[in-house]
Amino acid sequence: MVVYAPAALLFLVFCVSVLRERRKFSNAVVLGLAVLCALAGLLYRLVDSGSASAPFVLWALLVLGAVAVLVLTCFLFLNGVRMLRKEGRSPTNLLSLLAALAVLAVIALLATAAALRTPLLIGAATAAGGLALYFSFLFLCFVCYAFLYGRLRVRRKADFVVVLGSGLINGSTVPPLLASRLERGREVHARLSRRGGSPVLITSGGQGPDEDLPESHAMADHLIAQGFPADLVRREDRSRNTEENLRYSKAIMEEAKPDYRCVVVTNNYHAFRAALTARRVRIRGQVVGSPTAAYFWPNATLREFTAILVDYRRSNVVMCALILLGGVAAWWAAGRS
Repeated sequence: MVVYAPAALLFLVFCVSVLRERRKFSNAVVLGLAVLCALAGLLYRLVDSGSASAPFVLWALLVLGAVAVLVLTCFLFLNGVRMLRKEGRSPTNLLSLLAALAVLAVIALLATAAALRTPLLIGAATAAGGLALYFSFLFLCFVCYAFLYGRLRVRRKADFVVVLGSGLINGSTVPPLLASRLERGREVHARLSRRGGSPVLITSGGQGPDEDLPESHAMADHLIAQGFPADLVRREDRSRNTEENLRYSKAIMEEAKPDYRCVVVTNNYHAFRAALTARRVRIRGQVVGSPTAAYFWPNATLREFTAILVDYRRSNVVMCALILLGGVAAWWAAGRS
């Protein structure tokens, strides 16, 4: 059982960290490392046992991994094409397609290096493969922990429900994506009210250059038109992005009740990154997500992951530099052999 000790220790660290602060990306990484250590321990036990089925199991895992990569690449390609058809050719809508092309490029480079075995190609393939493994690991950590975070229970009491804006259609109309957030906000508000609270719902969003009124006003009007009490709605109408949504909403909440607790509502693909931002601006509350159209989710998740990479750019630059140095070392070693 000693081989599983690192996995058990990392899982214990993960549990303690989540209990202390669930809104940390390091939680996702520690959980991923725990799973990797557990799998490594399992494979070690399998090989060390000398079982006749061990080679078969290892080959089966390799084939399963190859099939998974092929299926994922096809899925990303098809999703990218669908995004272009439904949402247009903006740079953010190209992420699924670009991810599929990147996977194909890495596979092609690895195959070429294995066939030709030139020092330059070996070095390039080592660096590309290392970067692909690094970002794939982080992405899996992000997706798995975001899934877990979205299923954590909302606290029993909260003083405010903050619904984040996401843009208007034709300058004044609430789009389906934003309507989903507002409906989830209503549900959270109703649940908190049934528990004996009387929370205030804050619609958060300023006015963009192509909008006829602030998003928060259109959101509030949408809620009131559906029967939500107007006296329980506050409007935050200065913000231009998620961080400003949270900072300006925080000011409203602190002015009304310095020891407030809140629930922030956004879409499910955006919930974890919004939670990281909420922690950074010292919001006292949890973030929950509303449903998103299935075709939109993969591309939106890639966009959120890219934004998190940018948020943690210093550590990512250091890791990428180390991986590239490994590629240089492989090129040098291949050239000397």
